[in-house]
Amino acid sequence: MVDDGDRLDYRRLFEASPSPYLIMTADFVIVTVNRAYAEATMTDPDTVAGRPMFEVFPDNPADPDADGVANLRRSLQTVVHTGAADAMALQRYDIRDPAGGFVERYWSPVNTPVLDTEGRVAFIIHRVQDVTDLVTLRRERQEQRQAAAQLQTRVEQMEADLFSRARQVQDANRQLRELNAQLAATSAALSAQQKAKDQFIATLSHELRNPLAAVRAALDLLALDLPDHPALAVLGRQAATLTRMTDDLLDAARAAGGRLYVNRRPTDLRPIVQAAARDAVAAHPHAGNPLRCTVPDTPVVVDGDPVRLAQLLTNLLDNAYRHGGPAAAITVDLTADPVTAQLRVHDTGAGFDPQSTNQLFDAFARTAVPGAGGAGGLGLGLAVVRGIAERHDGTVTARSDGPGRGASFTVRIPLTHVPTATATRERPAARPPLRILIIDDNDDLARTYQALLTHRGDDVRVETTAAGGLAAIRHDRFDLILCDLALGGDLDGYEITRRLRRSPAHRNTRIVAVSGFSQDSDRDRAQAAGFDAHLAKPLHLDDLDRLLEKWSDGWTRPLATDAPDRNDRR
Repeated sequence: MVDDGDRLDYRRLFEASPSPYLIMTADFVIVTVNRAYAEATMTDPDTVAGRPMFEVFPDNPADPDADGVANLRRSLQTVVHTGAADAMALQRYDIRDPAGGFVERYWSPVNTPVLDTEGRVAFIIHRVQDVTDLVTLRRERQEQRQAAAQLQTRVEQMEADLFSRARQVQDANRQLRELNAQLAATSAALSAQQKAKDQFIATLSHELRNPLAAVRAALDLLALDLPDHPALAVLGRQAATLTRMTDDLLDAARAAGGRLYVNRRPTDLRPIVQAAARDAVAAHPHAGNPLRCTVPDTPVVVDGDPVRLAQLLTNLLDNAYRHGGPAAAITVDLTADPVTAQLRVHDTGAGFDPQSTNQLFDAFARTAVPGAGGAGGLGLGLAVVRGIAERHDGTVTARSDGPGRGASFTVRIPLTHVPTATATRERPAARPPLRILIIDDNDDLARTYQALLTHRGDDVRVETTAAGGLAAIRHDRFDLILCDLALGGDLDGYEITRRLRRSPAHRNTRIVAVSGFSQDSDRDRAQAAGFDAHLAKPLHLDDLDRLLEKWSDGWTRPLATDAPDRNDRR
C-alpha cells in the first residue's frame, strides 16, 4: 500500500515526460501542454492554455499545399466520435517561431481519448514525435543515391510505405531500422564503387604513361640529332599536355579522397608564379594577346609545396587559355595582405553562368557557353586546383558576370613568417659511366632509354621480361637497375627486387622503380620491396640526374667492377 504522502504527483510526471504531450477538451480547446511539447513547438504553456487548438497552431499561409490542420482535425473528430485512439500517418505541420515566421516540421502524432464516468470523451491527449531530422536525413541520403537506381526505387517504395501505412509508432520504428540497414548496404556499395574507380583510374594512368614515356624518350633522343627542328617543340608541348592530363586523373582521385600528398616548407610564391607564367606563354605560342604577370617586390612566403603550387597555377592558366580563346587577355596577379597571399588569374574570354560556380570545381564538371562550342579537356584541372588549395589550408573561388564576360579565379593561402631557405646547392662532381640494366616489357620505351643513356656514356643492357632480367643479374653485376613494376608475367618488379635484396651480392645495388603506377600506395609498396627510389613515367632524364646526384658520393667508381657471384641463383 502507498500512503497519502507517497502518492504519485501526476502533474510532475506529466511535466517531466520527455515525450511532447498536449491535453485538449473534446471541442479542441487547449487545457495544458508539458515542457517537452512547449519546447518542440516554441510556445509558452501559460499563453496557449484556454485557446483553440487551431488558433494556436494554424497552417503555414506560405504553403499552398498545407493540410496539417485538416488532417489533425479529421483525426480528432474520429477520436470524439469513436472514443478510440487514432494514430496519424507521418505528417508535415509547420509551426510558428517567436518572430512570427513558420518553420518546417514533420511529426508522428497519436490522439488518445480520456472518457468521463458516462463513457463520453472529456479530454484528448495529443502526443507527438518530432521526426523532422529523420525526414531531412532521408531526403539528403536519397539525393546522394541517384546513381543507384535499383536501390533508389526500393528506398522510395519504403518511404511511400512509411508515409502511407505508418499508423503506429512501432511500425515506423521497424521500417526505420530496415531503412538504416539498407543505407549501410548502400554506403558499402558506394565505397566499393569508389575503390573500383580508383583502381580503374590507376590502371588507366599506368596504361597511358607507358606510351607517353616512349614518346617522351623518343623526343629526347631526336633532340640529340635535330635540336632545332620546329616539330620537336610541338611534340614536346603535346606530350606535356597528355602527361598533365594523366597526372590530373590521379591527382583528382587523390584530392577527392583527401590523399593528395604535399611536401610543405617556407616558399616564396613570386618565382613560382613567374616561372609558371613563362611556361604557359611558351606552351601557347599562338595566343593573340600577351600574358600579363605582376608580383610584389617583397617576398610572399607561404608554407607550401613548390611543385604542387606550380601545378595549381599551371592548371588555372591552362583553364584560362582553354576557355578564353585566342583573343582573350589573361592576367596573373600575386598580392598579399598582412595574413593571406592572394593569387588571381583573370581572362576576358567565354566566362560562365554564375549559377554554375559551385559546380566548377567538381571532378569531370565542365561549363558550356552557348555558341562557344566545347572547350575540351577532362574537367579535372579545377578539381585538382581545389584539392591543392585545401591541402595548403587555403581556398579557391571563381567569379564571372556571365557568358562572354570573362572569368576570375582567386586562390587564398595563409602567409607564414618563417624565412625561406637561402642556402645554395653546389653542383656535384660528374659521375663516372655506369653499368645500367633496364627491365621493362615495353620494348620501344626500353630501347629508347638505352639509346639516351648510351649517348651519355653509360653501358646499358635491356631485358623485356622478368626472367630475362633475373638471368642478366645472375651473370653480370650492375651499378643501377631501372625496373618497371608491372611486367606482364608471373613475376613483377616488386618480386624481382625482393629476390635481389635477399642476395648479399645485390643488397647495395641501386634499384629504381620506373612505372606508370605512381600512387602513394605504389610508392609505399616499392619502398617495402626494397627499391631505393620511385620515378613516374614518363621518365625525364633530368629527374634521374637529380636522383643520381643525391647518390653522387657512391659513384666514386663503378660498383660493377667486381665479378658477379655465380653461385647466387635466387
